[in-house]
Amino acid sequence: MSIKYIATSKLPTPWGVFAMHGFEDTETGKEHVALTYGELNATEPMLGRIHSECLTGDALFSLRCDCGFQLQTAMQNIAENGQGFILYLRQEGRGIGLLNKIRAYELQDQGANTVEANERLGFEADMRKYDMVEPMLAQISVSKVKLMTNNPRKVKAMQSMGIEVAERVPLQVGKNRYNEDYLKTKSTQLGHMMTEHHFIEEDK
Repeated sequence: MSIKYIATSKLPTPWGVFAMHGFEDTETGKEHVALTYGELNATEPMLGRIHSECLTGDALFSLRCDCGFQLQTAMQNIAENGQGFILYLRQEGRGIGLLNKIRAYELQDQGANTVEANERLGFEADMRKYDMVEPMLAQISVSKVKLMTNNPRKVKAMQSMGIEVAERVPLQVGKNRYNEDYLKTKSTQLGHMMTEHHFIEEDK
């Protein structure tokens, strides 16, 4: 794996000052980021999230998905916990890229669900890879995690790399009238572990 550590800087946020560690995949040119908060201890399970880039949700406040809500909640949870990490991976649209994601959204506007839209465009439902995670976690001295996710594929990916997932922490936030069908599809077709009565809903 061609992951190269580049540099570290401070990142002040509404939840506290994180450290931002930059990485480059020298084969693809993709740039990834690790955010850390507090002192990380390699011998203890660290609270963290593996978050794939979602420009629409993370930066443009889209209500079509729960990604932005999950990112902000994860950052808040880590700050309140006093230590933790987020790996921000540049694999937009479950790995199909931003412009193809917009094409998929167009199909969803016409009635397709998120899985059907990707497949109609010739892609798999989820094309994300997680092989960059191991060297990134090694750089920030994390080998055991309490992983904030609803996605069992992320848990299996961590375990396959020899990273101990001591606990899966549900991250059910951001449900609203625009993403109800999207969340249902994630649960029924992608196997995401969601419990209806545990969801924190947005009043929008």
